[in-house]
Amino acid sequence: MADAVDGAGNPAHVLLVDDDERIRSLLKKFLMRNGYLITAARDADHARRLLAGLEFDLAVLDVMMPGDNGYVLCAEIRETRDMPILMLTAKGETSDRITGLEAGADDYLSKPFEPKELLLRLRAILRRAPAGGAATPRMLHLGGARYDLDRGDLWRGEEQVRLTATETLLMRSLAATPHEAVSRAALVEKLSRDGGHAGERAVDVQITRLRRKLERDPKQPRYLQTVRGEGYMLVPD
Repeated sequence: MADAVDGAGNPAHVLLVDDDERIRSLLKKFLMRNGYLITAARDADHARRLLAGLEFDLAVLDVMMPGDNGYVLCAEIRETRDMPILMLTAKGETSDRITGLEAGADDYLSKPFEPKELLLRLRAILRRAPAGGAATPRMLHLGGARYDLDRGDLWRGEEQVRLTATETLLMRSLAATPHEAVSRAALVEKLSRDGGHAGERAVDVQITRLRRKLERDPKQPRYLQTVRGEGYMLVPD
């Protein structure tokens, strides 16, 4: 059950949002049997009420629901929280996946799916989450921000800048070879190998989101640069 715990060793608390009562019940029972603490909601409004009073380690959101859909709820959650979000969708088109990533999702899973596949995705998300540990941090300085190479944490002054699991993976990949371009294909491979699904367009979306957290002017990036014909490059001070 080690993969079903948070950073403190407690059972990971999952917010499960799906309007289909049968699917909701089956997934809740399955995930609880595998060590997760599950709180389920039937729609976006129900989820909002739960979010107002509870803390979660990650969320699993169905896309097609009555009222506000999963994309809307995902974007709202991302405004105030950086917990990982996995989208469940009956649509497998690239445009739908990109919509989810643009809303702030870390991963997606197309219906129908095997519950075990969802379990593997959740485990991968938790493994990718930053963990504490280094006594003597190694830092990259990026203007007013600094990146802890060991912990995978981004700081601005005394405030930690929260990164999603996917953003953490991208930063780790780019920070491993500062001042050297990393190809989009290599970033796609890295994200896919660590349990996610990615294409070059999806990587571009995530880079855009990461620049908003790194750069003073994301439209004219200084520290996370595009290298024409090669990929992306992290350029610390």
